Amino acid sequence: MSDRSLPERASESLIGSWKVVEAEAGSPEEPSPSPKLNTRSSKKNATFEGSDDVAPELSGDDATKYTAPEEENNEDRDSATGDADDSQDLYEHHFGGSTIILSDTVRDSVESRSWNASASSFSKVGSVVTFVPSGFSLLQVMQILKRLKEPFDERQSKLPKAVGNRDLYHTHASYALSSITREAISLHVLNHVSNADVFSKMLSVSHATKNKAPIPDDIQDQGFTRPSILILLPFRCSALSWLDALRTHTPPPTYQVENIARSRREFGLPEGAVDKLATAEPGTYPPDHVDIFKARDIDEGFRVGVGIEVMRKSLRLFSEFYASDIIIASPLGSRQSIEKRSKSADFLSSFEVLVMDQTDALTMQSCQHVQFVVSQTDEHSKESHDTDFSRIKPWYLEKHAAYLRQSILLTALFINTSLKNVAGKLSTKRQWSPVQVPDELEQNFIQLDCTMKDEPDKRFAHFTTQIIMIPIVGTYGLPAILKSAVQSANTANLTPSSLDFIRVQNHFRKQALSFTAFVLVSERFHFYRRYKIRGIRNLVFYGPPDHSIFYTELLSYPLLDEEVELADVTCKVLYSRYDWF
Repeated sequence: MSDRSLPERASESLIGSWKVVEAEAGSPEEPSPSPKLNTRSSKKNATFEGSDDVAPELSGDDATKYTAPEEENNEDRDSATGDADDSQDLYEHHFGGSTIILSDTVRDSVESRSWNASASSFSKVGSVVTFVPSGFSLLQVMQILKRLKEPFDERQSKLPKAVGNRDLYHTHASYALSSITREAISLHVLNHVSNADVFSKMLSVSHATKNKAPIPDDIQDQGFTRPSILILLPFRCSALSWLDALRTHTPPPTYQVENIARSRREFGLPEGAVDKLATAEPGTYPPDHVDIFKARDIDEGFRVGVGIEVMRKSLRLFSEFYASDIIIASPLGSRQSIEKRSKSADFLSSFEVLVMDQTDALTMQSCQHVQFVVSQTDEHSKESHDTDFSRIKPWYLEKHAAYLRQSILLTALFINTSLKNVAGKLSTKRQWSPVQVPDELEQNFIQLDCTMKDEPDKRFAHFTTQIIMIPIVGTYGLPAILKSAVQSANTANLTPSSLDFIRVQNHFRKQALSFTAFVLVSERFHFYRRYKIRGIRNLVFYGPPDHSIFYTELLSYPLLDEEVELADVTCKVLYSRYDWF
């Protein structure tokens, strides 16, 4: 038996075969102690305080010091003027037609999931781990173009620089810092679209065309279609925040921004409407719930194109997809657009940067939509769309775009290891504080002995025969909860998976079990509603919830009733070794 903990082994199995090649000295982040749930006083605060999802309180200058990861010990880089030549070299090395990093050796390392990992400590975000495929050397962080840096310095001088062309898994993406994070990534997106080398080649082609001269043979600067940035969001109300973040770096009168009023109409609150979440007394709703659902428009089927003309200093919102540089959409909205275009996903064929915000919310929707949209980004365009095929980058034609695409995932839940960026990936390390529970509440954790293949069936069997039923030889069993005088009512069951929820619900119906004894709640339902349910005395968790704060919230609900004694409250949690991660 290995002496490593189950979480360590689970993490290694997800990351693949890798080795730590360097570790810089630095104090690991110590989880700050959270206040205990008060068992009697201030019950409103007992419900939501002490959450891991609440970021440290920042104010004044400290609030602007939070940055995305950047290389340490590079003071000269922080004071750089953003010379375009640096950005040009890095862009050409990674995304250029003759990229120097896409070798067979590096691709083989990515496919075999063989990564070299180096741990380090960054002063502004804490501990990070950088994964690089064998045979690849990291390039320096991409600089900010001078034409963008001037308005950037004027308005947001302390925003972070991006992390070059590596994938970024930002696990500190909390609601308290979401605005700063969006503005930082928006700057990186604008910097990518307005790359000096791309515009230099475009001017060369334009000049040659104007003078009826032959176009240079070495210009390979395009994809199949124009859109190169895809930002996936869960809800319509999130799109306005990203449009505003883009506008932060294109302020008037320096830049002309079109269709601002339309963006307010389509993605903002109606005129005169009051946002009940944003205006509610603090503590009425969980802070993360307010951040996600404020503005109340949770439509999951939206998309909007953004066209950028940096040379003309113009930002056009609601541009036609094939005339856009950036597409902001939900996974469902992207799929609906594909179906509307006779199943043509050509507008997804040439993305170089993928941003996924509020990924924890995306997991509460249909993951199949996310998988489908990402899979379409590697397909060849079915129509020409007036594309000059002589200018398409060779790695698009060879279907190697997945090895160069940069993905930025803002999530506190998981790391997607299926992405293949040969430049590597950087993941911030999040230290989790202990989950807060009411004092004196006894928790009964029940471990399942199972394999990954039979885990769903064994969990269901244990739940129905050991928790719900009392096993009796020769019979199916008697209802344990219904038979118990204490547990015959006021019992709530939280089921993390919607599929498991349906399975349990169908079982209850077949057995004609009374729903007055059981309240079935899926994690998805609780994510969207966050109801405070009174009268709960017995809690059964079909599995540990993905969102740790949900465990704290449900355990605090019995405290909503003054007469409750915690000795009378029961809590059972089913778990297997596959729940450790």
